[in-house]
Amino acid sequence: MPNHSKERDEAEAQFKRAQKAIHDAKEAKAHYESEARAVREKTARLKALRLAKEAADLAAQADTKPIT
Repeated sequence: MPNHSKERDEAEAQFKRAQKAIHDAKEAKAHYESEARAVREKTARLKALRLAKEAADLAAQADTKPIT
């Protein structure tokens, strides 16, 4: 009978380790996806700023260009 209890304890410990590994993997995936989303958002924001600056520079250049 004591062997059954020991086997059960080992099985439960193994199950808990597996559950923790699954939980950790899900957490890591969520963190990775969150970081990736932040990078995409920052890239889009910087691109919009760059395009706006380029448009403003072109408009300023057109305004200062002498008409001949």
